[in-house]
Amino acid sequence: MRAGRSGRVLSVGRLYCDLIFTELPKMPTLGEEVFAGGLSIKPGGGAFITAAYVAALGRPVSLASALPSGPFAAALMKELEASGVDLSASQPMPDTLDPQITVAMTSGTERAFLTRRAGPAVPETFAQAIASGDFAHLHIGELATLVEAPFLIEQARGAGLSISLDCSWDDAVLARDDLAALIGAVDIFLPNETEAQRLAISPGKKPPAPLTIVKRGPEGSIAITAETTVSMPTQPVNVIDSTGAGDAFNAGFIDAWLSGKSLEQCLAAGNRCGAEAVMRVGGATDLPDLSALAKEAS
Repeated sequence: MRAGRSGRVLSVGRLYCDLIFTELPKMPTLGEEVFAGGLSIKPGGGAFITAAYVAALGRPVSLASALPSGPFAAALMKELEASGVDLSASQPMPDTLDPQITVAMTSGTERAFLTRRAGPAVPETFAQAIASGDFAHLHIGELATLVEAPFLIEQARGAGLSISLDCSWDDAVLARDDLAALIGAVDIFLPNETEAQRLAISPGKKPPAPLTIVKRGPEGSIAITAETTVSMPTQPVNVIDSTGAGDAFNAGFIDAWLSGKSLEQCLAAGNRCGAEAVMRVGGATDLPDLSALAKEAS
């Protein structure tokens, strides 16, 4: 199931406040203190980062998330509103909830994350948005969101939407024994190489979703279906911050896929967006107009 270029995307999942520490001389270890060369505060989470890149590519997109509350709200809302992502399907959270925060640490190509989840993964406004008939595709920002809200599949299918799903590392989620049915119900599953290894995904084996994309960072990406495997290398770039690179890849791939492009073109579009992401601090900060990237896939 695919839509044309006018197909609007709805991206759902948790929205985080990313505290990004960069220029670390090495990754922290127990009992030691490491000093970072830089710190930035940015809106994050796979659902938002993918949505921001979809918007930069020129495709209409809305975000269904719990909007930040408390001390970080003012810091994040300006960037959220400037992203080009429609926020009408999102819902403000009460100040009584803990803020959802991710501490991201990057040292060269190494990265580590510490996250606090709070509140629902899916806002109450989602049902009204999905029933509006305004959308062609649903992107689920992390597997944990689908585990928490499996009704997303039924509601999206009932509204005629195609569905993509990012994995996003979560030990507890990846250890579950009920993932096969959830992942198999989406059109596109997009784990990174480490997540794919944990889920025993590899070329030559039956993929967990009809179209399974393995993101391999500087090694490019691979598309696996029941009939074929397609790989696409990527061009080397200067890595500043790898936060959100996989989510940016998702946007490029989904935009090209919805436009009816070949698997090779979709992988190439994803690779280009991922490369764009690693050359800037923060998952989706001050993105340029990327519509030229979408045209390159034509």
